[in-house]
Amino acid sequence: MNFDLTEERQMLQDTLRRFLRDRYTSDLRNEIVAGDTGFSPEIWAELGDLGVIGALFTEADGGFGGAGFDIAVVFEEVGRAGMVDPFLDTAVLGGGLLSALGANDQRALIDEVIGGGLHLALAHGEPASRYDLTHVETRLKTDGDAVILSGRKSVVVNAEAADHLVVSARESGAADDAEGISLILVPRDTAGVTLHGSPLISGGRAAEVTLDDVRLPATQRLGAPGVAWPALDAVFARAHVAIAAETLGAMETATSLTREYLGQRRQFGRPIGSFQALQHRMADLLIELEQARSAVIGAAGHLDGPQGALHIAAARNLVARAGRMVAEEAIQMHGGIAMTQEYALGHIAKRIVMAEHRLGDADWHMERFIALSAA
Repeated sequence: MNFDLTEERQMLQDTLRRFLRDRYTSDLRNEIVAGDTGFSPEIWAELGDLGVIGALFTEADGGFGGAGFDIAVVFEEVGRAGMVDPFLDTAVLGGGLLSALGANDQRALIDEVIGGGLHLALAHGEPASRYDLTHVETRLKTDGDAVILSGRKSVVVNAEAADHLVVSARESGAADDAEGISLILVPRDTAGVTLHGSPLISGGRAAEVTLDDVRLPATQRLGAPGVAWPALDAVFARAHVAIAAETLGAMETATSLTREYLGQRRQFGRPIGSFQALQHRMADLLIELEQARSAVIGAAGHLDGPQGALHIAAARNLVARAGRMVAEEAIQMHGGIAMTQEYALGHIAKRIVMAEHRLGDADWHMERFIALSAA
């Protein structure tokens, strides 16, 4: 089996890697992390001009990719550079749901997303939902030709910078039912929407969102009433591939930085990388990295297949465990320098560790894998 990238994906990878190496410096990243937007508008617009965002959308949506390997290529480079910009939230989650459920006028927003001129955020997680993606307590009721939203959403990444929030709400059924969930496109500045933002440990920003009798035209609903779960499930599958690939890219950077450091740091008159104990630990990192790469390839290749969910659960579990090991070992072998803000590894390690907790941690995905295997 040939695992080489196609010519088009190789060009995409080369273009994005070169751009991020030249433009997305550690100084710029630290400036973004310290800022109040969670991303660089200039970098985002340039990525739109380069067509990178379009690689995450199908030709039917005005993009030129959208397959599992397109997602993996882009997010591996995002992870390699330690980007904090909201690729996942705007393009994969928000944009994916607009593509799946949006009416014609709503789908037109995808063109703005692809061009780098529009930001989205998915407001789905809630204070009591934990990793149960079907748990939705936020309520939606119909009043004539309007809909009214009431509830709370937690850790909504990119909410403060988003032009629109894609809000999940329940029209019927119990809180943990997959049936009865709807999605509403809510402009961020709508009356009754309150955001309480804060920085994330791994960079970027998120907000607690309160919806207090938010009234909108019923035309802001995405798709038919109460049937949004299949679209959410499909978009979460794409997000899982993206998170796994981003973690893989960050692991590559952590491993590369560690290898360079072991060759430069000298003790007892020679590089510490010549010591056998550290060579063994470095070999373990490289093994974990290749296992993670195989898992990401498997998940990307099976994304749209009949056993896609099984491969994705396996990949998320393996990549989370391998990533945690790589982050811990890289920091230990670097010593104190790894904990400084100025050195890239500190940020990369945070990205690796916190990525595990997005849409389910390693244990959650293991339980999901077991359940899917037994079905």
